Amino acid sequence: MTDAVPESLDELSTRLVACRKCPRLVDWREQIAREKRAAFREDDYWGRPVPGFGDLRAALVVVGLAPAAHGANRTGRMFTGDRSGEWLYRALNDAGFANQPESTGVDDGLQLRNAWVTAAVRCAPPANKPLPTERDNCADWFAAELRLLRTARVFVCLGQYGYHSLWRHFAGEGMDLPRPRPKFGHGVEIDVGDGWTVLLSFHPSQQNTFTGKLTREMFDSVFRRARDLC
Repeated sequence: MTDAVPESLDELSTRLVACRKCPRLVDWREQIAREKRAAFREDDYWGRPVPGFGDLRAALVVVGLAPAAHGANRTGRMFTGDRSGEWLYRALNDAGFANQPESTGVDDGLQLRNAWVTAAVRCAPPANKPLPTERDNCADWFAAELRLLRTARVFVCLGQYGYHSLWRHFAGEGMDLPRPRPKFGHGVEIDVGDGWTVLLSFHPSQQNTFTGKLTREMFDSVFRRARDLC
C-alpha cells in the first residue's frame, strides 16, 4: 500500500484490487484465472486481490485465511463460490447476519447485516499457504481495513492463521492483550479489552467438515454467540 491512508472502505477496495506486490501470488492467481477448473470453464475469473465484503457499520468481523483458488479468486467476493462459503453464509443467515444462506456470485443478491467478511491475505496462495513475506505485505491492507471498521467489536477467526494475523494486528496497535496469547481452539472466547471479543472457530474447509472435525452445530454455535455479543 502507498503511504496515503485510505479514507473509506470503498477507496481501500479500489486500491487493493490493483495490488501486485507479491510476484508469486500474482502469478498463481492469474494462472488459475487463465487455466480455470473444468466445472467453471465458462466463467470469467476475477483473478485479482479480493476486498472485504459486508455492512460498512458492522459490529461483527469474520476473518479467514485467504481467497480460495476457485472460490473468491473466481467470483471476486470473499467466501463465495466454494464449500467453505456455503457453510459460512448459511451460519450467518441462521444467526441473522445475512439475508440468505447462499453465496454463489457477486450478483446473487446476498446482503450482510451488521457483519463484515475478510481475510488476512487477499490473493489465492498456492496450496492455501501464504509465505511470511506475503502475509506481511498484506498486513497493511488488513490493518487499514480494520481501522476503517470503526463499529467492529466482535471478531470471529476461522482457523489459526486468521487468529494469529488478527492478534498480530492488535499487538501492532498497542493493545494491552492477554499474555501469553490464548491457545487456538474451537469455541474459545477471548476478551481483548475495550469491549472487544475474539471468538475462535475451526475453518469450514472440506478437510474439517468432511472428517467431522467441524460439525454444523459446532459452527453455528460460534455465530449464535457472536450474535449475542453484538
